[in-house]
Amino acid sequence: MAGLSLSLSAARGEEKPSVLFDGDMLRVAAPNAHFLTGKPLQRLKDGATVVYLAQLGLYDDGAFQRPFRLASVDRFAISYDVWDVDKFAVAMLTTNPRKTGSLSAPQAEAWCLENLAISASNLAPERRFWLRLYMHTADQRDLSGLVAGPGLSLAEFVMRLGKRPGADDPPFSLEAGPLHLADLVRSPGRGPRNG
Repeated sequence: MAGLSLSLSAARGEEKPSVLFDGDMLRVAAPNAHFLTGKPLQRLKDGATVVYLAQLGLYDDGAFQRPFRLASVDRFAISYDVWDVDKFAVAMLTTNPRKTGSLSAPQAEAWCLENLAISASNLAPERRFWLRLYMHTADQRDLSGLVAGPGLSLAEFVMRLGKRPGADDPPFSLEAGPLHLADLVRSPGRGPRNG
């Protein structure tokens, strides 16, 4: 998976994402990282729905070769909000679906990131780890199954990773670390949501 990814935050010189310790979950915040750009943004402007597949992983080193913990794959369907020009509607297509609308592009991106989480339970406070978010757009031909289907298995996600996106539609990743739970400020949390 690491070989297929392009770290856009590093390539664009953007700041590293913040890692939030929310209850027993880890979340990322990256207000200066943008994935609604290029070809996906053009498809949205042309009236298409764009589905992003996203997964958080915890790794033992910054090479991101072998995760020791992976969250389940999340799917976000993004479209232009029909009632408000230059605003987006976003739906999370998981076992706990939710949606929102009338968001600017940065607000839609932030909403997606806020709804991603990975469990930190049973992780030793002093253990060193790296966190990585990997996202890519789904193939337009696969949209009906992704929007209506029950979810993606890890094998299906890996299969979809093998389909290289076009040059105008690169994968998106955010990476942070090394981290220790003991160094992160822990907030009360919103409760567990994702693996």
